[in-house]
Amino acid sequence: MSSLNGFFSQNITIVHPEFFFITGLSNIPYSSYYYIFLFIVYFKTVLGNSVVLLVIALERGLHSPKYIGVFNLALADIGVTTAVIPNMMKTFFSDSQYISYNACLANMFFVNLFIAVQSFTLVVMAYDRFIAISFALRYHALVNNNVMTLVLLVLWAFNTFVVSLPVSLISRLSFCKSNVIESYYCAYGPVYRLACNVNSINMFMTNFSAVLFFVAPLFIIFLSYMGIFVALSKITTWEARLKALKTCVSHLLLVGIFFLPVISIFIATSITSLTPNAKVMSASLSFALPPMLNPIIYVLNTAEIRVLIRKLLNRRSAAIGKSISK
Repeated sequence: MSSLNGFFSQNITIVHPEFFFITGLSNIPYSSYYYIFLFIVYFKTVLGNSVVLLVIALERGLHSPKYIGVFNLALADIGVTTAVIPNMMKTFFSDSQYISYNACLANMFFVNLFIAVQSFTLVVMAYDRFIAISFALRYHALVNNNVMTLVLLVLWAFNTFVVSLPVSLISRLSFCKSNVIESYYCAYGPVYRLACNVNSINMFMTNFSAVLFFVAPLFIIFLSYMGIFVALSKITTWEARLKALKTCVSHLLLVGIFFLPVISIFIATSITSLTPNAKVMSASLSFALPPMLNPIIYVLNTAEIRVLIRKLLNRRSAAIGKSISK
C-alpha cells in the first residue's frame, strides 16, 4: 500500500514520448516471410470466422444459446487478429517501426479487450454445456437466447472497464530513458517496464489481469467439466453418456487451442530464458493460430453448420451452372 501511495503522491514531471519503436523480429534473415505467413493466417481467420458469423446470422435454426456463444467467439477472433496482424504488417513492411503514443495505447486496449472476451466467452460456453447436461430438463428455463445475449453484453461491458483501467494507468508513467518496445505490438508488460518512475501498480495490474483472464477462466471451466462428469456418471447407459459428451467436444477443443499455447509459453519462460525473437514468434503464433483453427472446429464438429455450408455451396454452384448454360 505504501508503494501505491508513493506512486500517486510522487511529485515528478510526466514525460510521454511522441513515438514508441517496436522491434519485432530482429537480425533474422528473411523475417518478411514470417510476416507474410501471419498475413495468410489472418486472411484465413477473417474468411473462416466471417462464414461462421454469416451462417449463424442467416439460419434461424442456429439462433440458440450455444450458437450465440459461438457467434461471440468468432467475433472476438476476428477482432484480436485484426488488432494485431494488419498493424504489424503496416509497421514492418513500411520500414517504419514507430507508432505514436496514443496509437500504441489504443492498440494495447483493443488487443487485450478481445483476448479477454475470447477467454470469458469460453467460460460462458462451458456454463452452457454444464446446464445442458446437468440440468437438461430445466435447460430452456435457465438458459435461453435472451439470457445468453444479456450475459455476453455484460461480459463486453465488464471487460471493457477492466481492460481500460491498466491502459489508463500507463498515462501516469514517465518515459525518460528508452522508447523501444521489445515485442511485435504495444504489449502492456514491455511498455510499462520502460517507465523511469514507480510502476508497482502496473506490475500488480499485469499479475491481476493474468489471473483474471487466464487462471480464473481455466479454473471455472475445469470446475464446470467436473460437474459435467458427475452428471454423466449418473446416466445409466454408455450410449447416452457418449451422446451427451459428444456435445462438449467442440468446446473442449476450443479451450485446448486457446489455453495450451499460453500455458506452454509460461512453462517455457519459467524453465529457460527465451530470446526476444523466440518470445515474439511464440506469442504471435499463440494469438494468430487459434482464431484460424476455431472455424474449422465449428464446421467439423457441428453437423448443422456443415449441412448449411453444403447447401450454400450447392446453391452457388447451381447458380453458376445456370448462368453458364444461358
